[in-house]
Amino acid sequence: MKPKNFLFVHGAWHAAAHWNDVVERLVRMGHRAFAIDLPGSGLNAHYPQSYLRNDFTALASEPSPVAGIHLADYADAITTQLISMARNGKVTLVGHSFGGLAITLAAEAQPELIERVVYLTAYVPVPDLPNAVALASLPEGQSSISGAILIGDPRVTGAQRINPRNADPGYVEKGRQALYNDVSTEKYLQFAAYCNPDLPLAVAFDNAAGTADRWGWIPRTFIRCTEDHTVPLMLQDRMISEADAATPNNKFEISTLPSSHSAFASMPDRLVAALVSSFPGDAATG
Repeated sequence: MKPKNFLFVHGAWHAAAHWNDVVERLVRMGHRAFAIDLPGSGLNAHYPQSYLRNDFTALASEPSPVAGIHLADYADAITTQLISMARNGKVTLVGHSFGGLAITLAAEAQPELIERVVYLTAYVPVPDLPNAVALASLPEGQSSISGAILIGDPRVTGAQRINPRNADPGYVEKGRQALYNDVSTEKYLQFAAYCNPDLPLAVAFDNAAGTADRWGWIPRTFIRCTEDHTVPLMLQDRMISEADAATPNNKFEISTLPSSHSAFASMPDRLVAALVSSFPGDAATG
């Protein structure tokens, strides 16, 4: 297997740093790998002042400083990185969770730069279900428990907001169960420390669907996570089915991991193995 170019896109409230264990393993295997901080996330984050003061009462209503960010801003940032990385060959674009919306929009814009798109228990928008709200509202998604960690009124804050600084054991356990239910509380807190409080509300409503003529002809893989409590397995399978119906001549390659929503934390070795084996006809490296 010749070296691949991997570009990783995080999901809601997360950052490039959450991919560190995966990126490190791929680089050791001889691949090129890079994780991006989306606008308003990671080192690009802007925080509510009440969050920085640990004023959790005010945090429930303070308007978000990232409320003006849209999905197109995410896609533009990804496209810029795609263009840079494509000098070394086509890129495998990997998105997690909400990152699936952004990679779909970026793939629609620059399909010629992409070798494969990989959805890690990620949202897959299609014309009939074009955004996160439509997808999450499907009956197959109703068992999600991620809503238990949301705080405040998004119509007031302009964001879907969580509080990674809240050390209340009950709240911590809700976050672990929703996002990292197969790691210890100690390890969950290590990952939660790098989370951002705000996901811009517009990102959930913006149209992210690709077209059959552009996004639809790029080879694609879906990595199912069977123990996911945020994007339930039934919803993952519904999204695979809807996308395959939209582009019947280019269906998903499918891998499955016995993982929570965050396989990059709980089983990075198995996730890397799934990534490098997602190229039919290539032998795995390493």
